[in-house]
Amino acid sequence: MSTNGKVHIPVGQEAVELKGWYGAHKFLIWRRISQAFFLFLFLMGPWLGIWWVKGNLASSLTFDFLPLSDPFITLQMIFARHWPGTTALVGAFLVILVYAQIGGRVYCSWVCPINPVTDGASWLHRKLGIQKGWQPKRSARIWILGTVLLVSFATGTIAWEVINPITMLHRGLVFGMGWVWGLVAAIFLFDLFVARHGWCGHVCPVGAFYGLIGARSLLRISAVKRDACDDCMDCYAVCPEIHVISPALKGKGEATPLILSPDCTNCGRCIDVCAMDVFAFTNRFDTHVEAPTDAVSDPEPPTQNAA
Repeated sequence: MSTNGKVHIPVGQEAVELKGWYGAHKFLIWRRISQAFFLFLFLMGPWLGIWWVKGNLASSLTFDFLPLSDPFITLQMIFARHWPGTTALVGAFLVILVYAQIGGRVYCSWVCPINPVTDGASWLHRKLGIQKGWQPKRSARIWILGTVLLVSFATGTIAWEVINPITMLHRGLVFGMGWVWGLVAAIFLFDLFVARHGWCGHVCPVGAFYGLIGARSLLRISAVKRDACDDCMDCYAVCPEIHVISPALKGKGEATPLILSPDCTNCGRCIDVCAMDVFAFTNRFDTHVEAPTDAVSDPEPPTQNAA
């Protein structure tokens, strides 16, 4: 909750007053457009008979020549001892190449169709003032990732695809949602009542895998104007990975203002809700910090004449 030190102010309200509603929701709006766009690309074929993209987020062929494959599924195939074909390997390499540059977890915030569900649970969690709840260790999703690969090896199957909600949602939208609604509702309720930001932040091995891919990515968010921060805490309230903010925002002196944690999803919400425009997108080599625009240098002390 944003308290601004004394009086309760709704999260993002100051940003709305200073930047306007669109300015305080810009990246959120474009993320929703992006998620809807990618999902619609895969639904155009079965819904409208327009096959620009054949397949789904696991593996696809765009305009009959550009292969794209989920590298996590490709890795599971290798562990299951089903060596992928050349097309699948090329598709996985292209996806890795892109996400290694822009940040692997951009997939989570700008592409994944489950993200609006978990974002909705987070929003309602704040509105209802529900306590933080149980928070498993963030390493849990890495352990789950490793377990998925071991199960794939032991069973000879692409283990995660059996329960992957992203795949299930796509199939449901094509063939009928049915029990898939229950799966989506379960994720929503888990994030709402059990663990805040729990699914994406602590459980989903897909996000963990893309985080590893983008660990050294070029695209970064920087607390470039951190000296202007008024401690309203709105950025912490909306960030799905709260722990990534403090090292950049609270750093002093030569400490980098860049958010370098691979857990950052580059969702841009910290940029949206900050009335002081502390945060901005940049690259990992841009480590400069801007002084507040109203900063005034201290005047030199008057000199005293020698007696």
